[in-house]
Amino acid sequence: MEHALKTQQFENLTETRIEQLFKEHYSVLTAYANKFLSDLDDSREIVQDVFVHLFDNRESVKIHTSAKAHLFTSVRNACLNTIKQRKNHATHHENIKYLSSGFSLEADKILEQTELEYALFQAIDELPEQCKRIFKLNRIEGFTNQEIADQLRISKRTVETQISKALKSLRITIGPMLASLLIVYLLNALK
Repeated sequence: MEHALKTQQFENLTETRIEQLFKEHYSVLTAYANKFLSDLDDSREIVQDVFVHLFDNRESVKIHTSAKAHLFTSVRNACLNTIKQRKNHATHHENIKYLSSGFSLEADKILEQTELEYALFQAIDELPEQCKRIFKLNRIEGFTNQEIADQLRISKRTVETQISKALKSLRITIGPMLASLLIVYLLNALK
């Protein structure tokens, strides 16, 4: 029994085998992804991305179960990541809407909101590289501090410090713009 575990065979992924797997499982994997995402185009894209990743990494991917099980697991994980990203994008969108609540959705107000979003993303892009990367992983991609620390092989405390620095920098950069927008809004409301 131990000898069987030590000599466990991994499936050899050749171009021909990947093509065969694609033909056999593409439709059912797409349907499976669609149960998570309820969006057929996104489901197709996820399945295609899984196969592209498998193809690109065919020499290093070690499948110790079955190829079918590996594909279903990969599609499920990709769907869960997409759902997590959607949730984070929706949260950020709601936060921006909340910040601009009370503003009418007239063209000039939409322009102000767009300018604020642009200034925010520009300020994020101006952060130091590691700080920017950690901030985006946390606030845009939705990873926890511990997940980021594990991924980047740094301490959780370093992640927390970098996020704190990013928030402080963004408050300094974006704060005056928010104050200006609030003043303009109040002046318009008094008219």
